[in-house]
Amino acid sequence: MVSVPRLVIAAPASGSGKTMVATGLMAAFAERGLNVSPHKVGPDYIDPGYHALAVSSPARSGRAARPGRNLDAYLCGPERIRPLFLHGAAGCDLAVVEGVMGLYDGAAGQGELASTAHVAKLLRAPVVLVVDASSQSRSVAALVHGFASWDPEVRLAGVILNKVGSDRHEELLREALDESGVPVLGALRRMRAVHAPSRHLGLVPVAERRAEAVESVAALAERVREGCDLEALLALARSAPPLADPPWDPERETAPARGGVGAAGSGADAAGGGGRPVVAMAGGAAFTFSYAEHAELLTAAGAEVVPFDPLRDERLPPGTAGLVIGGGFPEVFAPELSANEPLRAEVARVAAAGAPIAAECAGLLYLARSLDGEPMCGVLPAEARMSERLTLGYREAVAIGDSSLAAAGTRVRGHEFHRTAVEPGAGPEPAWGLVRPERRAEGFVQGGVHASYLHVHWAAVPDAAVRFVAGCARRGG
Repeated sequence: MVSVPRLVIAAPASGSGKTMVATGLMAAFAERGLNVSPHKVGPDYIDPGYHALAVSSPARSGRAARPGRNLDAYLCGPERIRPLFLHGAAGCDLAVVEGVMGLYDGAAGQGELASTAHVAKLLRAPVVLVVDASSQSRSVAALVHGFASWDPEVRLAGVILNKVGSDRHEELLREALDESGVPVLGALRRMRAVHAPSRHLGLVPVAERRAEAVESVAALAERVREGCDLEALLALARSAPPLADPPWDPERETAPARGGVGAAGSGADAAGGGGRPVVAMAGGAAFTFSYAEHAELLTAAGAEVVPFDPLRDERLPPGTAGLVIGGGFPEVFAPELSANEPLRAEVARVAAAGAPIAAECAGLLYLARSLDGEPMCGVLPAEARMSERLTLGYREAVAIGDSSLAAAGTRVRGHEFHRTAVEPGAGPEPAWGLVRPERRAEGFVQGGVHASYLHVHWAAVPDAAVRFVAGCARRGG
């Protein structure tokens, strides 16, 4: 049994302020010297970047940095939520889990699956509801009562009132909530808005505005310190019961596909090559979308994971045997990516030599011939451009043929989130056949390249990392 103090920060609807409150709480507790573990319900990549920044307080100097981690019951399956949580929260003093959308909003047409309420129940965690109180007074009690009583298995244990107009307004709200039985744990004024710029896919990632993001997170921490009862919130977190599940372990997850051998003797050794093949993983401001577990799985499968920045680095890391190019915003940096001709040429040479390359969304765009007219790597016979249409939602898919990531017939759950288009949308050998909610071929398999718009969480398919590293090992450096 493992005791992890934990809170889930939820809201009645998107736009209530839960991201700012959750991030502010993480930063405020980290500034007090607590080792805070940040988590996010759902597939979102951007909020975890702010969470990771929030918990990297100078008061925590000397401790290993904690990445923001996602808890997505659709992508990973409900059975993995507690193990993944315990893996990410190991050794922490407090875990703060930011919800997604409204408390009870989950995967479309699938009930509570992947909702904040679903994850809170799986974690047996108390929920704090962030309510936008800007246009109500006594009605707030009816709203909170409805959310508290809708599902008796959800422990709605407190409310933080956001966008409160005045002392009198706060007094009226608190009086109304006295009758609800749900305590008010904070009240934040609607003045002193914290600047957090957005664009076509949400908040601008931390990597693109780090100095400003540091100031924003500091301002959120101050606002939360002033308006929230941190002692009461910490006591509530400590009231969460112990969890009996074993933590998720990338070594254990990859062992069956590795034949049960340890990481030091897997991957390259199993293929007869010796050593650990270098897997270059794209990062920097243009490629900020990555689940922390992917690098952990690649390492457990026998790879040496080395980051590189396609905006700045003119060469791939020495000995690169495979590439992972995840999501991000290459459309924002298309001229700069195009200007780095030496790296584009090297990526094209590596691809032509048959190296395994896993490209998701932004990676797909980078491998295309062009993006908004700017030359890209030219690996794929496709043109990419910005689109007026937002493509967003969970998907179910099956691998149509064998690739560097999956054997034919492998079924996965993924997520699409982009405002770009690629023509054609699929190659002669598609990466996936989407089967839900629509049926269509998608992506490209070409030599060692697997390129697709679909974001897949490898914790649900750890064999993908083993298969990828084994392909890198066979190729060698």
